[in-house]
Amino acid sequence: MAPTDLPDTLRFSLLDRTRTRHGEPHADALEATLRRAEHADALGFHRFWTAEHHAVPGIASGSPPLLLAAAAARTQRIRLGSGGVMLPNHRPLVVAGQFAMLEALHPGRIDLGVGRSLGFTAPVREALGVAEYDTEAFARDITAVQDFLHGRGPVTALPVVQTPPPLFVLATGRGLEVAARAGLPVVVGGPRLLADPAPLDRYREQFQPSAAAPEPYVVVSLEVMIADSTAAARELLLPEAWAMAESRSTGAFGPLRSRQEIRAMTLRPQQLRRMDEWIAGTVHGDAERVAGELADLAGRTGASEIMASTSTYDRDDLARADSALAELLPG
Repeated sequence: MAPTDLPDTLRFSLLDRTRTRHGEPHADALEATLRRAEHADALGFHRFWTAEHHAVPGIASGSPPLLLAAAAARTQRIRLGSGGVMLPNHRPLVVAGQFAMLEALHPGRIDLGVGRSLGFTAPVREALGVAEYDTEAFARDITAVQDFLHGRGPVTALPVVQTPPPLFVLATGRGLEVAARAGLPVVVGGPRLLADPAPLDRYREQFQPSAAAPEPYVVVSLEVMIADSTAAARELLLPEAWAMAESRSTGAFGPLRSRQEIRAMTLRPQQLRRMDEWIAGTVHGDAERVAGELADLAGRTGASEIMASTSTYDRDDLARADSALAELLPG
């Protein structure tokens, strides 16, 4: 039963980045994402989203539309979407056509989340052909994608669908202003943004109601790990914390390693500090503690939805954490 302090209307969703494991074929990571989507569907989560990352050793997914098509074929109910499609890398007509096709094949189950991040490193950005991409370019591309999806573009994006998939903006800083002007829901994350509600307050103040979203809608995305105790949950977060800390030193975001491997390493004080800082920005603990922290987070941010981006090395542990989170679902 859901704890009474969680809002009855709060939705729970999952963001899966198709994290690789050290020494494992990338195809295994892709199959694991599809199995997790099936599990999330059975557990009653509202959405299951995938991500776009290019030439990142620790992430096997560079094409949300392709992965979503496979996930849709293996699920029945859950909404599926991109967290997100990075608009600097794609022409708006192509994005609209891909997601219109997904919607035509799986009506009422597709979301289009868009972001503006460039490649992880300079060589990746060069390979993608993206040198610069400012806020105004992002706003123009969002408008163009919407126009193509809704039949207002200079050409017709095919297939034509009765109800185009909803568009979400992955936003920080000025991206929130873009979303507010366009009247679109936002997905936000990061310890700084979640600690300071002022940017979200401005998003709501500046929000221009639209046919897509008559009211502001906020999805908060962060790591959520539930285990039998806070110490056990923290232990499960170590693989991701180590990968994040290591990337700061090497410039490469690598595959996950097991907790046992990490515990056997001689870690530098700077690495340990970065790991502690990253874990401090997560919500973790037993079910009661996590429920209380999520209720507080929803109250501070006014979030209508929590999208957990949780990962850990052992996929059985991850499945158990997903099941524990689903047990907190209101209603």
